[in-house]
Amino acid sequence: MSPLFDRLRSRTAAFAHDLLTIPVAWLSAYWLRFNLDEIPPEFLAGALLALPLVVLVQGSVFWLFGLYRGVWRFASLPDLLRIGKAVVAGTALTLVALFVFNRMGQVPRSVPPLFLGLQLLLLAGPRLLYRWLKDHRLNLRGGERVLIVGAQREGEMLVRDMLRDPRRAYLPVAFVDDRLRRQGGEVHGVPVRGSLEQIPELADSLAIDLILLAMPSVSAHQMQRLVALCEASGRPFRTVPQLQNLMDGQVSINELRQVSIADLLGRNPVTLDWPGIRAGLAGRDILVTGAGGSIGSELCRQLAATGPSRLILVDNGEFNLYRIEMELAERYPGLSFVRRLLDVADGQAVAALFRELGPQIVFHAAAYKHVPLLEDQVRAALRNNVLGTRVLAEAAHAFGCERFVLISTDKAVNPANVMGATKRVSEALCQALDARSSTRYITVRFGNVLDSAGSVVPLFRRQIERGGPVTVTHPDIERFFMTIPEACQLIMQAAVIGTGGEIFVLDMGEPIKIGYLAEQMIRLSGRRPGLDIAIEYIGLRPGEKLFEELFYGSEALVATVHPKIRAARGLLVPGDGGLEAGLDGLAEALGRCDEGELRDLLQALMPEWQAPLAAAGDYDVVAEVQHV
Repeated sequence: MSPLFDRLRSRTAAFAHDLLTIPVAWLSAYWLRFNLDEIPPEFLAGALLALPLVVLVQGSVFWLFGLYRGVWRFASLPDLLRIGKAVVAGTALTLVALFVFNRMGQVPRSVPPLFLGLQLLLLAGPRLLYRWLKDHRLNLRGGERVLIVGAQREGEMLVRDMLRDPRRAYLPVAFVDDRLRRQGGEVHGVPVRGSLEQIPELADSLAIDLILLAMPSVSAHQMQRLVALCEASGRPFRTVPQLQNLMDGQVSINELRQVSIADLLGRNPVTLDWPGIRAGLAGRDILVTGAGGSIGSELCRQLAATGPSRLILVDNGEFNLYRIEMELAERYPGLSFVRRLLDVADGQAVAALFRELGPQIVFHAAAYKHVPLLEDQVRAALRNNVLGTRVLAEAAHAFGCERFVLISTDKAVNPANVMGATKRVSEALCQALDARSSTRYITVRFGNVLDSAGSVVPLFRRQIERGGPVTVTHPDIERFFMTIPEACQLIMQAAVIGTGGEIFVLDMGEPIKIGYLAEQMIRLSGRRPGLDIAIEYIGLRPGEKLFEELFYGSEALVATVHPKIRAARGLLVPGDGGLEAGLDGLAEALGRCDEGELRDLLQALMPEWQAPLAAAGDYDVVAEVQHV
């Protein structure tokens, strides 16, 4: 049958029901008037004589007041108000009609108010009962028995969505909540049975199939506790998205997902000065290099929400650039953007780009970042990370950009590898340019980004999927971690508050041991570290340190207007002339493709970096495992 036919049939049935309630209410009012006893014959005759007129008036008013626009399945307060208005208006018109018809003969004074009340009961009652039955019907299809953690707003929305789900995939059995005032109560008929510590016990006693975590605003420490309790129960568990990722603050069963490693290692949501960020970025032409990478693509998403005049996407990877282009076109149909497949070390192409499009702000995220891989790829590292930064930064100066933001890394501090040394040279050249340019050169330095392309999280995930082992370099190795969205938000904040020449250091929280990270990822996959999945410690690789630093000892950390961002000042960089000469030498040596010469030149530019003496064979592809 067509939807139109179904709708007409539904409205006809509802109208027929309401018409039947009119004689029932009318005659029941007389019956109640005479104390539930037999209605005297003369009054019964008068009631029956007036009944056709009552049905005609009341039925017409019901239709005119639109009682059949709503759907009984979703009857709500507006529907009840409409019923109340229709009943009052209909009763009043009925009395007027009866007065004209027979001066209201044989109509006792108590009948009209009784008639009005009975109509309200007979019209509203079945509608509310129908909705309640639809929301609380028995689970006859064997849906999964669910324990919901958190009897707050998100948990309430989740249960309501489950009860309305026509598939009946989930049966909410109970809540748990640590707040005493919630325990013993009910939410949509689902009892709050105890505290979070009782999750394992209740999972057994209530035959729970699935645990749902409806606490999107908990801290990483609290999430670790929840995960430990769920793991102790032996049941699978899912969570709603984090609060800042919920669309319009609404929670539904369609948004449930597995707990991610970011949930366990993340920090409390960062509070940003969004008005200040929008004021600093809105209406500008903004260039993002490495736009298809993990940081670059998320930066584009975040920037799209600030109202730029135009986004200029640059990447040398065809597929990555295509992917972010398609995503932005779909998610932000009103966004003006252009994309260029371009190598940032190509001076002519970069100059032509700046000449044509005139970017006002540059976010330079393009870089090679894999530490062990770059140890024997010195030329590639220098050409992309150093020469590319120089070409882009000098173009920003030559074409009068407002701001140039270099995205750096904690590996630039006391570098122990080629990648870190190249990024430190990039920081130095930006500081040197800032001293002689009207363009503000700003550097943002932070640690590892969770789940970025090629990083340790997707590597561990692949190893777990294959059944292990998970390879970690050293039991004591640790790194700073930050989520991709948080990193990009703080980059934008730093870009707005920077005045030029600063190296901003993002607050990365406490470092995380990589062994702990591996254990948690194994547990989140439903397996046990050391039993189901082995962890192997394979030794530090060339260029790798046990721990990373966010700033030099000679750098003074200065507080900024944002509590998560500090400015590092005081580090001496090579003099402008010495740095320029060194960079010129590097540019010439790149054409000779002599790795040994390039390593020596990099050493001369960055004396704190000690080039390791290693055979080429020491650097194999397996070294990617070590990049964390």
